[in-house]
Amino acid sequence: GIPNSAGPGVTIGPVSSVPVPAEFASTAGGKALAGFLLSGFLLALLGAILPAWGYHRDPPDFVAVGNYFLSVAVGIVVAAVLARPIIVRRGLTFLLTFSCALSSVALAYLAVVSALLSSWWRVGGLLTLGIGAGLLNMALFYAISRSYQTDAARTVNQGGIWYGLGCLLATLLVGGTFYAYDVPTILILMAVVPGLFAGLYYKSSYQAPPPGTHPTLRQAFQDFRSIGAILFALLLFFQFGNEWSIAGWLPLFLIRRVGLSPKAALFDLALYWTFLLGGRLGAVQILHRVSHARLLMGSVAAALFGCLILFFTDNPFGAATGAMFVGGGYASIYPLVAEAIGRRFAYYHPGFFNGIFSLALVGGLLAPATLGYAASALGVGVVVGIPLVGTCLVMILIPLIWLEAKVTGR
Repeated sequence: GIPNSAGPGVTIGPVSSVPVPAEFASTAGGKALAGFLLSGFLLALLGAILPAWGYHRDPPDFVAVGNYFLSVAVGIVVAAVLARPIIVRRGLTFLLTFSCALSSVALAYLAVVSALLSSWWRVGGLLTLGIGAGLLNMALFYAISRSYQTDAARTVNQGGIWYGLGCLLATLLVGGTFYAYDVPTILILMAVVPGLFAGLYYKSSYQAPPPGTHPTLRQAFQDFRSIGAILFALLLFFQFGNEWSIAGWLPLFLIRRVGLSPKAALFDLALYWTFLLGGRLGAVQILHRVSHARLLMGSVAAALFGCLILFFTDNPFGAATGAMFVGGGYASIYPLVAEAIGRRFAYYHPGFFNGIFSLALVGGLLAPATLGYAASALGVGVVVGIPLVGTCLVMILIPLIWLEAKVTGR
């Protein structure tokens, strides 16, 4: 239940020709998939709200920003441990409702403490927000589990669309109200969104399916003896870290490095989300016509080009162009990698414990936090410099995975 398995969280894979099952088309199933909009909304919120909190001004407190991202990451990991026991004791409908209500309370709390001077007041709220978002992700994957088993591709396609729209919505909401309202008002408006979802799920009924066959801890350690699993895990680690580093830090980077206004920087973040979502939708349409290997390498090259533009630009046009290339380039990488992992490792499921792959995704969650500590010591340029290096490493890992597959016959 870690967001780039929920995202950026839920990924978009190839469209399946299997007919949509009746359960998938049901009202309850549609509500569950729509919940990924809230998941994206919550997890993209921090990257959008940082300029409103004033972290683009001097003197920069990047360590505090790193603590914020770390709090969210810790909350998501804690939620992965808590989710199953809550479902067993109280049921899936309760977990869906509770996770939304908890997220709404966390945002309301952040609205109250926004004016306080100490950043530590926000850490507790963001930890709670991370737990709420993590519980929501796990609950949603349980809610769509039967649909996923019947028609995995179509289910994650739909979830991915909702998730991307949620990320875009959070950015546009902050950007559109940046100069119109103060920060507490913006956060109160944001708190209404999970509150509405809590009411929606409270009136619904969901039955948690029995847990599928997921790897044990022993299986996770056995994966470390597979060169292929290690290479895939490293690729997930770097790619997930790349995507969320850009998503969390792009506005602060553009304000301080390029000199954009906060509103313009948030517009460029919205461009990043738009091209990330649009690129994944476009990939769905061309996967059956284009070699997956060519699409993968072309995507990495586009992302690398976008990172280079962002790193060297000094004007608004370059900032917008770089955001578009990075978003469009990153769009196809994770879906193609996840598809390959699913073929090689039958137990892989995007929402549950997956041995070595979950370890990689947890590591990727820490990337935005690590950037905060690095930026404090090395300057804000490292915010794009590290994803630039990470994208280069992805480009190196892809041929190594192909070579390993050829040598082993897999």
